[in-house]
Amino acid sequence: MSVRFGKHAVVVGAGMGGLIAAKALASHFEKVTVLERDALPTKPQARTGTPQSRQVHVLLRGGLDALTKFFPDFETELERAGAVRARVGAEIRIELPGFDPFPQRDLPFDTLCMTRPLVEFVARRLVEQQGNIAFQLRCRVTRFLTSPDQSEVVGVRYDAAGGESTTLAADLVVDASSRGTLTLEALDSIGMPRPAETEIGIDLGYATATFDIPSAAPPDWRAVIHRPAVESGRGAFLFPIENNRWHVNLNAVHGETPPDDIKDFIAFAKTLRTPTIYDAIKDATAVGPIYRFGLPCSVRRQFEALERFPGRLLPIGDAICRFNPAFGQGMSVVAQQVGVLGRLLDARTGTGGRLDGLAQAFFAAIQDVLAAPWSAAENDFIYPKTRGQCPANFQQRLNYSGALLKLAAEDADVHRILFEVNNLMKPPSALRDPHITSRVAAVMAASA
Repeated sequence: MSVRFGKHAVVVGAGMGGLIAAKALASHFEKVTVLERDALPTKPQARTGTPQSRQVHVLLRGGLDALTKFFPDFETELERAGAVRARVGAEIRIELPGFDPFPQRDLPFDTLCMTRPLVEFVARRLVEQQGNIAFQLRCRVTRFLTSPDQSEVVGVRYDAAGGESTTLAADLVVDASSRGTLTLEALDSIGMPRPAETEIGIDLGYATATFDIPSAAPPDWRAVIHRPAVESGRGAFLFPIENNRWHVNLNAVHGETPPDDIKDFIAFAKTLRTPTIYDAIKDATAVGPIYRFGLPCSVRRQFEALERFPGRLLPIGDAICRFNPAFGQGMSVVAQQVGVLGRLLDARTGTGGRLDGLAQAFFAAIQDVLAAPWSAAENDFIYPKTRGQCPANFQQRLNYSGALLKLAAEDADVHRILFEVNNLMKPPSALRDPHITSRVAAVMAASA
């Protein structure tokens, strides 16, 4: 058994980040309590605390692999609950400007398609099997409690369902409450500076509709990813979900929002660069309302640059970095972050269970996890209206990426490595292998 780091860890938030964190902490603390403001559903359904959960969600292969390290049966349980298996490359049609579609090849990977509520429900059901994890529901955490010298967090204060204010002591507090407001307010209260923030202002608007899959559905794909051209900024996704249905998401940037009327929604789909999704849904039966959501900007907080940070406090997920959801990275990135946390705790089991400097070590270690998804978020600088500091080498990156895509379209091995990087299975350095870079340089030279 691992060395215990304390009697009690508290996780704020029962979303995916909180659930995975609770599982990671369960082998290192005698008890883990998950505090959640919602009453959690007893079946897969959207809840108030996760308003974006009705939107299309993607669990990248790298995220799924990270989750199976905590829950070995996760993939099996997802499929048993209704998730749809799709062969990457062969069954997912990817439409990119200049590649409509990108060559469909049978890459040696499967992915699972499902709704966000299904993913969360299956994860929560597995977490509930852990005997030392407890859930306290319908309680709103209002602040983190600090030690007399204000050097560390020692617990939380929360309002229970009946309105009474309650405190709960903890040896470690993980802030998985999405935006990280509680962590920032804790820094303010003890006079520590907030981390600097980098923003990429994209003003994304998106809408998701559900359709029954028609009997005449196209036989040559199961899912479609349609990436926008710079000129229109309009993109789309179509994924199969449980109960023989499609989730269809339309998205646009810089203030344009796809409509929530079904006729106008389908008409919007007709304006995409290709007719693939429009042709699929124009005669399909819509199920339920259309749900819209918006994101002003991707945000990255430089916690790793802080000289001081409260002990026994650890923010994760969106509290550290929030990405444009059109890249489908959120759940996968938080799963990998918690994987880093688990490895750090495992490595400290020989230190007598000391938590000193855990947050600083965590912030430093996850920079490699954040590198690839943040680089993808920076692709939003292709739009002239995008706000923020564009990387100085952005045009060179675009030129390289364009040549790399051409090479991947021709070479199945490069295509596979590109997929592995985009799906957070390998670091971006895998695409800087000299054998690949020399061939990309040749493509660039030929196009000059």
